[in-house]
Amino acid sequence: MSNETDSPVQKWDPATYARNARFVSDLGAPVLDLLVPRPGERILDLGCGDGVLTKKLADLGCEVVAVDSSAPFVEAAKKLGLDARLIHAEELPFRDEFDAVFSNAVLHWIKRADEAIASVYRSLRAGGRFVAECGGYGCVQKIRTALVEALNRRHIDGQARVPWYFPTPGDYATRLERAGFRVDSIALIPRPTPLPGDVTAFLETFAQSFLEGFEGRARQEYLQEVRTSLEPQLRDANGVWIADYVRLRFAATK
Repeated sequence: MSNETDSPVQKWDPATYARNARFVSDLGAPVLDLLVPRPGERILDLGCGDGVLTKKLADLGCEVVAVDSSAPFVEAAKKLGLDARLIHAEELPFRDEFDAVFSNAVLHWIKRADEAIASVYRSLRAGGRFVAECGGYGCVQKIRTALVEALNRRHIDGQARVPWYFPTPGDYATRLERAGFRVDSIALIPRPTPLPGDVTAFLETFAQSFLEGFEGRARQEYLQEVRTSLEPQLRDANGVWIADYVRLRFAATK
């Protein structure tokens, strides 16, 4: 999870992201390979985050426009010399403009999926490619369950705080086809992912909606309860935390 969107609850800080979530862009290589970017192509990076992966496209000779709905991320991307713009995925202003739209670790934050897909479709030229990876069905299921159940024990509706949409291949393929895309490939990929530090840092980076309203000691007690629940499930014999990621990766053509 990454790159994605500021909500009233979820805020992205580039420095924290670089410290706790650099693995997100580091693991973007396979979807970049699926894109097969060619020099001179005009490519839209949807949800560019701090621009680290976007810059790889620019360095290959592509003409890249980067968009994100987080102002701090857009500023970070601009500092890398990128054409980065503050735009929501559902409201792209482009028409028949790009050879490809690329997206890594973003779409699972967008619950208005059909609007985002239609927005991408409008942005692409005929024959243009939509290549993306995001969280898929079953992603961080153990983490999500622990977060929800710890809220439920506090008489808070945990399910209502879940910020993510993790689709099945069938679900997302249907949405793509309904928008007019031809789905060339789509698959779920289990990818247990070692975290750079403690699971608590992961939760504070990616699960802010669950922490809403908790301050001071109450916040620490909630995080500790979730951590204790997850430790026997996600911490290995060497003390490394491994998040139960499942990715959805696809390529589609307009």
